[in-house]
Amino acid sequence: MKRSFWPQGALALLTAMLFVTLTFSEALARAGRGGSMGSRGTRTYSAPKTYTAPARPQQPSPAITPTRPATPAPAPAPGSMARPTPPPAAASGSSFWRSFGGGLLGGLVGGLLFRSLFGGPAAHGATQAPTGGWGIGLLDILILGGIGLLVFYYIKRRREEAMAMAPAFQGTAAEPVPQPGITQPPYYELPQGEQDLERGVSYIRQLDPSFNEAAIREKALDTFFLIQAAWANRDLTPVRDRLTEEMYRLLQEDAERLKAQGRINRLENIAVRSVDLTEAWQENGQDYVTVRILANMLDYMVDDRTGEVVEGSKLEPVKFEEYWTFTRPVGPNAWKLSAITQPA
Repeated sequence: MKRSFWPQGALALLTAMLFVTLTFSEALARAGRGGSMGSRGTRTYSAPKTYTAPARPQQPSPAITPTRPATPAPAPAPGSMARPTPPPAAASGSSFWRSFGGGLLGGLVGGLLFRSLFGGPAAHGATQAPTGGWGIGLLDILILGGIGLLVFYYIKRRREEAMAMAPAFQGTAAEPVPQPGITQPPYYELPQGEQDLERGVSYIRQLDPSFNEAAIREKALDTFFLIQAAWANRDLTPVRDRLTEEMYRLLQEDAERLKAQGRINRLENIAVRSVDLTEAWQENGQDYVTVRILANMLDYMVDDRTGEVVEGSKLEPVKFEEYWTFTRPVGPNAWKLSAITQPA
């Protein structure tokens, strides 16, 4: 009978996954346990907005002067109102019909002159007296006038149609022309993350005009170092005023657990690479801000009796990225850490 190795293989795979999970969670033993904890209000169960470097608006490229000079627009007739220049497509269409009409009119005039000069009675040997006229007659003038009026009104109608369409083609991509009943988007739209951040900051400043990004980043950095030091000492009491009640309870419970295990989490050579504000919002009378912290440190566990390293490394630093959320009652009040979240 052929034996199946699926049960043994599945058991080995689960064992390996459990080992990797335990090793990873133990190696990330700094404050917050390398996981997500605390409350972010209504955003608790949504991933924090990841940090993106602010976009720098590009300098406009210099305009390229065409080598062929543009045809100047005809001057408006005296007493008439100046019209905006039609778009290139409309202008080319109008010029075509003007050329066509002018050519047709010129051909008719030339034909009539030719007929009058060379197709008259003298040209055919007729003896009619010159009283019949050798030039353009009244009928010819009426025909030419009628054709001219038709061409004029046709061109005028085409030009009015082109001018009615002109607003849709005017302007540039950088500065669209507003049209009645149509809401034009701004030239430079911020990404949704930055748009949300700017909106949140403006709301917070309504009740705290002194709020600024540099101050909150400095506050977050100070709190980060103080909490890591308190965590390494397994006592969060010195930083209780910088934590919400929930965060204080969670972190202190973890510190008590370390004491019961007889372990100390050593955090050394902490180097913070960047601190960036990524989110700001208000809800239920509370201000919220989220700060992204990118840092590296030596993070290892020692036995509090022997001092031997039982987890981690004293030589290989751990690089990590975390999002710390702070909250306070709206207005110029003290910020407190309410959540530590790992990036999605």
